Amino acid sequence: MQPTKQQDALNALSGGGGDLFSNQKKRGFEAFMVKVTYVLLVLFFVCSLILVYLSSH
Repeated sequence: MQPTKQQDALNALSGGGGDLFSNQKKRGFEAFMVKVTYVLLVLFFVCSLILVYLSSH
């Protein structure tokens, strides 16, 4: 079966079929930046929770 024209338009807008690079492992600087981002995310939430606790007391 052929996909409908609406489905073709959705794939064109959303980038459907762009799975070429989705399964590659991040290396080098990109992997480092991902780790730094996760650490900063955790620190942000911890600091946010601490500030909420301190402001309520």
